[in-house]
This record gives sequence, structure tokens and C-alpha cells, in this order.
Amino acid sequence: MRRALLTLVIFSLLAITLASQLFWFAPMAQKAAAKKQDARRQLARQLSLTDLALWTEARYTRHPSQADLFAAFQDGPAAFDHFAAGSILAPVNPQITTRLLIQKRTGLQ
Repeated sequence: MRRALLTLVIFSLLAITLASQLFWFAPMAQKAAAKKQDARRQLARQLSLTDLALWTEARYTRHPSQADLFAAFQDGPAAFDHFAAGSILAPVNPQITTRLLIQKRTGLQ
């Protein structure tokens, strides 16, 4: 029983130490990330970049919202993906924005 209590105390102290370090270092990490973000924005402004490029491999993985839906299958619908990023990036769900309105005609025209 005494050994189990000692183990519990040691693990509790380690958990408290790790939790306190998380609360201590989180604000410093946020400040560093904010500085990096500002530097990235300034670089993007200087280079006149339009949007984020996720990967540089293929056109349909550079920015998913700008890719056409069939670009990944340009070699054929059953063709293997040539690029590793294509297996990581989930396909974009197409959203149908077109509506078909059917009305019954009355009378002769």
C-alpha cells in the first residue's frame, strides 16, 4: 500500500508540474506565433501572393477551393494519384447551386 501511495504522489506531482508548465508557456508561444504570423503577412504582401498554397505538387492540391473537381482524374478515373498530397487531402464536396423549376403549361401557345 505504501509503494502504491508513493507512486500516486510522484505521478500527481509530475502531472501538476506539466500542467503548470502548459499554463506558463502557452502565452509565450502565442506571442511568438503572432510575431511569425505578422512576418508571414508582410512577406505575402511584399510578394503579392493571393492565397495560401498548401502543397506545390499538383494544381488540385495547391488550393482546394480553386481546383476543378476532375483534375485529380485527368489521367483516368481509376488512375493512381501521382502525388502524395492527393492521398492526404480530402476531396471537396460539391455543392449544387442550380435549381430546376418545372411548371405545367396551361393553354396553347
